Amino acid sequence: MLDLSLGKRIKARREELGFNLDAVSRLLEFDDRQTLSAIESCGRRVSPDELLRFIEVLDAPLEYFMDPFRLVGEGSFSWRQSGVPRPSLDNYERSAGCLIALYRTLAIRSGRLPPLLRHTLEISKSSSLEDAAAAGERFARDYGLVDISAPALRLAKVMEKDLGILVLMVDPVPGVSGAACRLDDLDAVIINRKEPRSRRNFDLAHELFHILTWDSMPPERVDDTCGQIRGRAECLADSFAAALLMPTDNIESFCSWHELTEDDLVDQLNLAAVELLVSSNALRRRLVSAGMLSRNVANAIDERKLRNNGRKRADKDTPPLFSRPFVELVAESIEKGEISKRRAAGLLELSLEDLPETFGAHGVKFTLGI
Repeated sequence: MLDLSLGKRIKARREELGFNLDAVSRLLEFDDRQTLSAIESCGRRVSPDELLRFIEVLDAPLEYFMDPFRLVGEGSFSWRQSGVPRPSLDNYERSAGCLIALYRTLAIRSGRLPPLLRHTLEISKSSSLEDAAAAGERFARDYGLVDISAPALRLAKVMEKDLGILVLMVDPVPGVSGAACRLDDLDAVIINRKEPRSRRNFDLAHELFHILTWDSMPPERVDDTCGQIRGRAECLADSFAAALLMPTDNIESFCSWHELTEDDLVDQLNLAAVELLVSSNALRRRLVSAGMLSRNVANAIDERKLRNNGRKRADKDTPPLFSRPFVELVAESIEKGEISKRRAAGLLELSLEDLPETFGAHGVKFTLGI
């Protein structure tokens, strides 16, 4: 393991226990606190004997300090969730961290971790919702998303191929919609694959905003989507996501919205939302913010007519677990002997028998063998 990671893990465990530098330095019998400070800041290596003393003093197993398939002392998360108990969220964050650490470790070993070229948005908390929407429109234009019927169709691929962001479809604890994660050398977005497709698309664009503004506007660790008062960053993220998924050129191409009667408006909202892969309600709000529909007309629409985009029930399309780049890397690493099948299955929280089907769902051939 890199000393960088070890130093961060030592610091994380010390702070978790509530110890200061002086107390731990005395227990380790260091001459001064500067030695421990240098270790934690990655300015000094740890000898094998010192590592054994850290294990004893900080009361953590060797795996805590040395397992590369864990995120310990690094990785900032921002969770989009509703009413999830904090202990449940903490436990799931550890599981999600294992997936991200698995990808990063295998990508480094295989030389496939993309160079970190972070795209940033010139947006801050003092920016207006219109500024965020304009940024969403620009992003859609810059990455060719306005050239297709539904920008949502290609958004994940743009994030993976053009921005080097790891995108994972997962089965999280109930109440979690998605999350963004920032590491020193990798960005990741995870999405609840069992949410309706329109919700998944919006969450993906919303979390992308957090990735692109993390340095200027670090998001809160927990975004309660049912909260009555939401932070400024969340409102800006929603405005960015709406404009990215529903650029002005795309929604203008459907019709002259302000000329429609109420019944025709409802029908057109539902039809256009289906094509754009968004919800009718999200499209209605976007039309108002873009000045294509008056707020009074929008508010007069019976919301029951927009439920499930005018269909009797929500769509049930569920994408396969994880993503193709992710499972390709894991399968290749197993074949090369860089990780065992059993260890990979454990980190993915799957049985060995589940691996071929899970990988096959992405078109990646894999056999368990003998």
